[in-house]
Amino acid sequence: MSKHIEEMFSVGAHYGYSKSRQHPTVAPYLYGVKDGVLIFDLEKTEELLEKAKAFVAKLAYEGRQILFVTGKRQAMPTLKEAAIKIDQPYVAGRWIGGTITNFEEIQKRVARLEKLTEEKEKGLLAKYTKKERLLIDREIEKLTSRFGGILNMKKKPAAFFIIDGDQEDIARAEAVNENIPIVSLCGSDCNLKNIDHPITANDSSIESITYFMNEIVKSFEEGAKTPKVVK
Repeated sequence: MSKHIEEMFSVGAHYGYSKSRQHPTVAPYLYGVKDGVLIFDLEKTEELLEKAKAFVAKLAYEGRQILFVTGKRQAMPTLKEAAIKIDQPYVAGRWIGGTITNFEEIQKRVARLEKLTEEKEKGLLAKYTKKERLLIDREIEKLTSRFGGILNMKKKPAAFFIIDGDQEDIARAEAVNENIPIVSLCGSDCNLKNIDHPITANDSSIESITYFMNEIVKSFEEGAKTPKVVK
């Protein structure tokens, strides 16, 4: 058993959902069923993970962005921390429809947030009344909750990293519509169609989610540090 498989086993990455929830596309990556719960074949998971990591490392080497996405409450803090660590954009919470397919309009909202935040930091809001400042603060708070994670995304990302591609079906659909590759941690109930780099494993346990998130982050860091070849 490889080191990676031992690590995955230790975080419960092999556990899927009940057999009744299985999506047919996941079948090739399953080992079997235990007590009604699907078990992933971690050797195949390891192969998928290595392919995903190589893809992510290449993105980083080329200086391109990957958008981290999750709406899973238990994964939000981990995903946000991971994305910030490598200075990548993220959506940790409800996906705002049109974030990619209506990119120009969304960027106007981002620009508004940047403008208001800058004015507040420079003390330029003093000219407004107390009530007006309160309304502006509320607007900043609302815009930050929606768009704070994509302030550094000035153009459409080169790829998505999604926790549970089925739950984030709108984000996935926008990526597919824009021909943006998707890396996704996929549980046994996920449809792997249109997922370019699926990682089949437990996508509900925070231990498992954190493990795979860290692997993706490490690969991005390694790719970014790889010396560029001068032609």
